[in-house]
Amino acid sequence: MFTEERWEEIERILQNDGKVRTKDLSEMFKVTEDCIRKDLKVLENEGKLKRTYGGAILSRDYPLERNVVNRRDYNLEKKRVIAQKAVKMIKSNETIFLDISTTNIEIAKLLADYKQNITVVSNMIDILKILSPNPLITTIGTGGIMYPLVNGFMGSATIEVIKQYSFDRGFLGSCGVDMVDCTITTLGVVDGLTKKAAITSSRHKYIVMEKEKFYFNDSFKFASFDDIDAIITDEWPDSMVVNTLETMGVRLI
Repeated sequence: MFTEERWEEIERILQNDGKVRTKDLSEMFKVTEDCIRKDLKVLENEGKLKRTYGGAILSRDYPLERNVVNRRDYNLEKKRVIAQKAVKMIKSNETIFLDISTTNIEIAKLLADYKQNITVVSNMIDILKILSPNPLITTIGTGGIMYPLVNGFMGSATIEVIKQYSFDRGFLGSCGVDMVDCTITTLGVVDGLTKKAAITSSRHKYIVMEKEKFYFNDSFKFASFDDIDAIITDEWPDSMVVNTLETMGVRLI
């Protein structure tokens, strides 16, 4: 079978099943898994699919809504589970950073009734509004260029403010994880560079995201697994992902 014929067959399987596994394709076409990975990379570059850990899915199956404001109620119960885990890690008198993330909105809702003194810095207006009524919380906005689609601030001015802080804990949202090269992704350079600055300024770094995002990735890689301490999620992903994270020294919470 010619390479182009193999690509066409992979596309056909994707159209029928919605996903493919590298191991299965290797056995089907009697080629190495490395060969299949190269095939999937070519097809991804053509916009035919999105690679995931151990295989690929159809591009149109990527479920993430780009507008943060419209994503607030998506997977709400899962985000609340993540938020409960995150808040348990925060200690009295700490300074924490909450970036633009619908999961971080749920963290802020729990902190709204927090009974200890903490300082929260955020570049998301929703989070600042939720926390500001609590007299025990010093709420600080970063300022910067306002982006209506995310209802928050990003860009060079925001980054310069973030750089001035030393956060005890930073909680960062993500559009997905690329398990192929062990990186954490988001949509776009501006958001990615802002998140990268927050990670650099944080002593403990956490990614907050639903389990499903282990199987998707977006366009900008803002961190590698080496840059973070843990991923806080609603439930454990499959064993292959868990084993990779353990090998890379990333805790699952």
